[in-house]
Amino acid sequence: MSLIGPSLTCLTDPEALLVADASTVINLNASGCARKVLDALPNRFVVVDAVPLELAGGRQRLRQDSDLLNKLVNSNSVEIVRLDDGAAKDFEQLVVGAAAMTLDDGEAATIAYAVSQNAVALIDERKAIRICGERFPNLRIGCTVDIFAHPEVQRALGKDVLSNAVFNALYQGRMRVLSRHVEWVVELIGAERAGLCVSLPSSVRFGITGCEGKPKLG
Repeated sequence: MSLIGPSLTCLTDPEALLVADASTVINLNASGCARKVLDALPNRFVVVDAVPLELAGGRQRLRQDSDLLNKLVNSNSVEIVRLDDGAAKDFEQLVVGAAAMTLDDGEAATIAYAVSQNAVALIDERKAIRICGERFPNLRIGCTVDIFAHPEVQRALGKDVLSNAVFNALYQGRMRVLSRHVEWVVELIGAERAGLCVSLPSSVRFGITGCEGKPKLG
């Protein structure tokens, strides 16, 4: 299988600022090669300060994402940013109201900052993507798979490492995959391993394997 060309990823502007929410950070950490992935991107990559706070809560569940993010910050692969007054107003609108129309602090901060900076918001949750489309139709939205699909990331990792990285993000990080990426992801990691990834659509998983089994970890 040849590696994907740039048409699969929406991250086609090397000058665009990328603003990642907690799920993107978790997925990159789970990949096992987050620093190599981020350093291959030509874009500046930031997270809003609400995201480290959200990840810090995972320490009680023995999750290491907060510490791993700190390492990425210390290596200058990720930058922590804060909301300005204008972005704070959008943030408030995203966290106050009916549950169906509000988001958690990390997602809301990510979106609000991206809107204020004309940046790309990297979010994986369908609810957040829906709300973005309704409230901020001009906001550029990407997801974690768009990062893995970036041609510079593909070149930096190579096919085998990329395949294992995406599988780890799926199996350990439970990375969400949008419909436009499913076929590529399955082809990249292989049918057997795809059947083990609960974040993939059940029709894909059970259509491939018919049952669950033990993974071949990369």
